[in-house]
Amino acid sequence: MKRKLAAAIVIAGMMVSVAACGGNDGKDSGKDAGPSSWKGQTLTVWTMDGSAPPQWTKDVQAAFEKKTGAKLKFETQKWDGIQQKITTALSEDNPPDVLEVGNTQTPAYAATGGLADLSDLKKEIGADWTPSVSQSSVYEGKQYAAPWYFANRVVVYNKAIWAKAGITATPKTRDEFFKDLDTIGKKTDAEPLYLPGQNWYFFDGLTIGQGADLVKKQGGKYVSNLADPKVTAAMEIYKKYASYSKAPKDKDEATPQQATIFAKGKTGAFIGMGWEAGTAVQANKAIEKDLGYFTIPGATADKPEGVFLGGSNLAVAQNSKKQSLAKEFLKIALSDQYEGELAKLNGVIPNKTALQSNLKGNGAAEAAAPAAAAGGTTPLIPEWAAVENTPNPIKSYMTAVLNGKAPAAAAKDVEAEIDKRLAQQN
Repeated sequence: MKRKLAAAIVIAGMMVSVAACGGNDGKDSGKDAGPSSWKGQTLTVWTMDGSAPPQWTKDVQAAFEKKTGAKLKFETQKWDGIQQKITTALSEDNPPDVLEVGNTQTPAYAATGGLADLSDLKKEIGADWTPSVSQSSVYEGKQYAAPWYFANRVVVYNKAIWAKAGITATPKTRDEFFKDLDTIGKKTDAEPLYLPGQNWYFFDGLTIGQGADLVKKQGGKYVSNLADPKVTAAMEIYKKYASYSKAPKDKDEATPQQATIFAKGKTGAFIGMGWEAGTAVQANKAIEKDLGYFTIPGATADKPEGVFLGGSNLAVAQNSKKQSLAKEFLKIALSDQYEGELAKLNGVIPNKTALQSNLKGNGAAEAAAPAAAAGGTTPLIPEWAAVENTPNPIKSYMTAVLNGKAPAAAAKDVEAEIDKRLAQQN
């Protein structure tokens, strides 16, 4: 999947209220009456560029139209500027009926009143949705979207370098991974790991693995939780990983693209999305034969490292007049048949563990799948949106720690800014 997932890239200005237009007081819902009214209607579905492969849309459309007698219209959207476009659409009287929304964006859209409550659908078809991927669809106890597809980071490694170091198996624990990196450093001239100082989604995964959160509730509002000892523990693990890398401490994984560094054939491994391996191959075709993948190992062999789960949910617009038809679409699109097909075609993590067999043969996806159940996201609160705006204060915290500052002091330096953003005062 050669595109950047938009999960967690949320703009502060998206909190335009649509509650006034999105409410339904029950007096005149304007919603479709059910199957008797479906024939001849057209359901409009917005999906993002790269999310819905042509074969999948063709198959789902055929199944939907055969079952309902209605027409199905897919409209492809670009990620650039989509937050404001969706916010505006949800405030209108005739919005798209179904929308793909970034998983970490979902709570913000739900908070505005723009999304329909799908709790009844969850009871009907979502009993076995993987909890970690379904949690981003829930806001204030109600299901405002349905989990669709996800992706997370894996270790991409150079098999030739590992073989040269005499390593014959991939590590199953974090300590084994560190030992292998030590071995590569001692027995080869390769950089064991490329890890820039601000790969903060990997850091977020480490905090999830430590059972920590980046915010906490204090006096009725959210504030920074960077000083939490569990967050400190996650940062210390990151610091240990970074000790095997010569990458800049003040840059992220896209500056420069870490896959292009790896493509030069002088790096043992990097931690990134599976599709980044394709970027490496584009930069150097010869690297393809040496590509390997494994799950980021955790403290023990029975549980992988925590990971940030980026992905998308499917939601129904509160102002849609075809809500029962929209839910019928979701039943079809999210069925085992078509959810499994999407996973196979796009190499993405499906919304239930039982469907991960569809990833067989896709090395990167097979490596990503085991960590999904223990994964998580950035804080699922509308207030989080502003925190990630450039300059991201968490990146500043990470660089400071890697440059020798004590984690507590580094956290104190940025917490006022994080608290300000959480209060939406920026």
